[in-house]
Amino acid sequence: MVGYETSDDAAVYRLGDQAVLLTVDFFTPMVDDPYDFGRITAANALSDVYAMGGRPLTAMNLLAMPCSLPPEIAARVLQGGADKVREAGAVIVGGHTIDDKEPKYGLSVMGVCDPDKVVRNVGAREGDVLVLTKRLGVGIMNTALKQGFETEATLAEVIESMAHLNRAAAEAMVEVGVNAGTDITGFGIAGHAREMALGSGVSMELELASLPLWRDVLQYSADGVVPGRTADVLAFLEGSVDWGPADAAWRGVLADPQTSGGLLMSLPAERAEALLLALSERGEEASIVGRVIAGEAGHIIIK
Repeated sequence: MVGYETSDDAAVYRLGDQAVLLTVDFFTPMVDDPYDFGRITAANALSDVYAMGGRPLTAMNLLAMPCSLPPEIAARVLQGGADKVREAGAVIVGGHTIDDKEPKYGLSVMGVCDPDKVVRNVGAREGDVLVLTKRLGVGIMNTALKQGFETEATLAEVIESMAHLNRAAAEAMVEVGVNAGTDITGFGIAGHAREMALGSGVSMELELASLPLWRDVLQYSADGVVPGRTADVLAFLEGSVDWGPADAAWRGVLADPQTSGGLLMSLPAERAEALLLALSERGEEASIVGRVIAGEAGHIIIK
């Protein structure tokens, strides 16, 4: 049903009366604590299934770890992942490990969905509004941690956000109904909005004043405390974004690679309040951050 043509969050294969969702994702450590690393990475991998309106069923571990590290480190990473998968109502059914100089962990996830309710990152329509869950800037905040400006104690709320499943947000999305959706990960909100706009044949506007940010993110960005990959995302966006009032600091935020970010959903304006209510009832923060407009496919306008 869905392949790689439009950079959707998961592949979708129809099997009888069900749609099977297949995805894989893995990371190098973004935090020092092995347990937190495991659960954040698992939440990120599971998010691809949630972003398409699915329910994860099974997951397989992918672990690369130097043999010189104590085995307790690997055990804690795997425990964090297993606990998060269990929270999602899925099960770990196996995996694979290798000896590698740099630690890496991830999951291959399989989920299911009603074939008629698969949410894709294409289908946004002129007049839709854009709703976002979770705050932006975790890539910048993780960089601040690595550079010693923050500690895992001061970033506790950010870490919990990364480890937070998008399950409830996905349930609200499917309940209300959207035209398109995706999760915000490695290409930042501007990059993933571009993908959605390009595949949908529309343009989109993002409103700076409406974007939810983590504290001090703009200042860190202004000071150059940004992930190295931000420059790659900005290069990817070249020619596709009218930056408008967005200065260098804001561009760093808009292109910030997110780890286990929120869902970006496009839906008719008349259903936006129902979606915000459904999200709020499930304890999810959400904001209307922009709208879909007619224009060149894949063009993003910052307001």
